[in-house]
Amino acid sequence: MITEVGAERLEIFLETLDMEMPSVLKELETEALADAVPVIRRDTQRFLRTLLEMKRPETILEIGTAIGYSSVFFSICTKAGITTIENYPKRICAAREHFRKLGLLERITLLEGDAGDLLPGLTGPYDFIFLDAAQGQYVHFLPELMRLMPPGGVLVTDNVLIGGDLLESRFAVERRKRTIHRRMREYLREIMEREELVTTVIPVGDGLAVTVKR
Repeated sequence: MITEVGAERLEIFLETLDMEMPSVLKELETEALADAVPVIRRDTQRFLRTLLEMKRPETILEIGTAIGYSSVFFSICTKAGITTIENYPKRICAAREHFRKLGLLERITLLEGDAGDLLPGLTGPYDFIFLDAAQGQYVHFLPELMRLMPPGGVLVTDNVLIGGDLLESRFAVERRKRTIHRRMREYLREIMEREELVTTVIPVGDGLAVTVKR
């Protein structure tokens, strides 16, 4: 069993083995951290790089663009066409500007608005879906995500451990977080128990659920 200190040392060691991060991602990461905008962590990126190389998707759907960091990451790792959804106007402007500067406007389609409203209008299919948005909405998005995934499609859901709160009793969680806690547990039960899905939860970052549609 790796202790907390051991886990930190392991992460530092693994970072020494990483390939050099592209300068564009370093710049976006610096900007995001300065504005307190969350981006996918280094350990999550390592896992996603391998998964994307295995899957080699032609189409990617992302829910939760933020300033565009993960969309740019996907554009570097794959040749896929990328559709990404964001609801926050300030972040939409930042993401669109980043895509423009990097010459990615033809590869990345940025849809503005609430994913719950936009998903029913998409036709797909999407080989790879990355869900990294409002955690309390994951379970509500699931029926549309299943419709948009072909057999063999992969859904990666980020932050499923919700900062460790998922492991606690509902009554041990702050009252304001109890709805998210309940809905995340409901979401995980759904993706673990559906016969047409195969799912595993991996303790990378704040928890990744990797789901394959049979």
